[in-house]
Amino acid sequence: MAPKSKARQSERWSARVTRESNALDLEAGVFTWPDPRKIALSLKRSAESSTRRKAPPFRSAMSMLVFYINRAGRNLNQDQLDVLEQAKEELRLLYGKGSKG
Repeated sequence: MAPKSKARQSERWSARVTRESNALDLEAGVFTWPDPRKIALSLKRSAESSTRRKAPPFRSAMSMLVFYINRAGRNLNQDQLDVLEQAKEELRLLYGKGSKG
């Protein structure tokens, strides 16, 4: 079977996963917000209220954030990438997991 051409791909699978995740109901545009604490709080709220997640809330929230950073990384400007990296730290603090750096 031949691979799909870029022209035939109307949407990237990662965009669909981010938008239609079956684990968390994310607030619209959460990863574009300028405030890392607000992003972390929103992810925490989504993870804790989800009845469909398979992992603990911290792991679900962090996984979604890391997934977005990894998939959108090359298309993010440095300022937004910095905000998302700070949101990871905020999420760790919110869950009492300590700092990574």
